[in-house]
Amino acid sequence: MIALFDLDGTLTDPKAGITRCIQYALERLGRSVPEADALTWMIGPPLISGFTKLLGSVENAPEAVRLYRERFSEVGLFENEVYPDIPATLAALQEAGFRLFVATSKPHVFAKRIIDHFGLSRFFREVYGSELDNRNADKRDLIRHILDREKFDPATAVMIGDREHDAIGARANGIAAIGVTWGYGSRQELLDSGVACLVEKPCDLQEPMLTLTGSMLRPAARA
Repeated sequence: MIALFDLDGTLTDPKAGITRCIQYALERLGRSVPEADALTWMIGPPLISGFTKLLGSVENAPEAVRLYRERFSEVGLFENEVYPDIPATLAALQEAGFRLFVATSKPHVFAKRIIDHFGLSRFFREVYGSELDNRNADKRDLIRHILDREKFDPATAVMIGDREHDAIGARANGIAAIGVTWGYGSRQELLDSGVACLVEKPCDLQEPMLTLTGSMLRPAARA
């Protein structure tokens, strides 16, 4: 049994670090700087696409990403906290026989530092993320890359995440997806993306994960 976990909004709450780094990039570009709560929609999707939307064009998005990473690589990645019950949940899943992996759009060089910093590395076989040149930032590409590397059967795997990109990436590769409601995607976003079910608390993950990696459930009914 395989479990792929998103990072931001699923394992950890990165709001402070991500929004402050976005604000830093915008300030350096001479743009207006929104409040943090107006930027949480950028938590989860690939950074380049978020800045393209935020700035209104792709022209300045690469420089915005560079400035964002200027602060994030030294400060922002640690302005973050693990959600309650995540370590206990990961330990229980490991004990139940799941092989756990991180699958994040965040560059793996940052994701690995975060996972190590918060003492979560002992739970995961590998941390997979994008490259700094944006390769594998799309979850469809990232999960395809993981399948190529790990050679597991998609029918024995489940993707756990808080945004539509997690479910879309999983479904494109024949993997079931569970949507978690403690992150930054809305319930409707997750349902519309075709998650098999929604989970309200980390400690409630194990039962649907066992079911999905054994026999597939129908997509959750729309609210």
